[in-house]
Amino acid sequence: MNIYVGNLSYDITEKQLEALFAEFGEVTSARLITDRDTGRPKGFGFVEMADKSAAEAAISSLDGREVGGRDLRVNEATPREDRPRSSSSSSSGPRRPRF
Repeated sequence: MNIYVGNLSYDITEKQLEALFAEFGEVTSARLITDRDTGRPKGFGFVEMADKSAAEAAISSLDGREVGGRDLRVNEATPREDRPRSSSSSSSGPRRPRF
């Protein structure tokens, strides 16, 4: 089962995230999402667990738990919706440069 983990401390590592969930069962993967430009963590990630019942136990136990000074948001990940990529010819007008 794929699990969304939000409101993570920016200091947490993938190893620490994996260890947090490993106490409930086998973790297949743990990954932190990073900003593509800076490489810095965005404060959320995903954990894949092999056993659904272990994943559900982790979700119920970890949702709202304080880790690194922040209350985690943990739930089953939902598939990402396809969003159209914006282009400079969109109806919203010309793109402004980023500063």
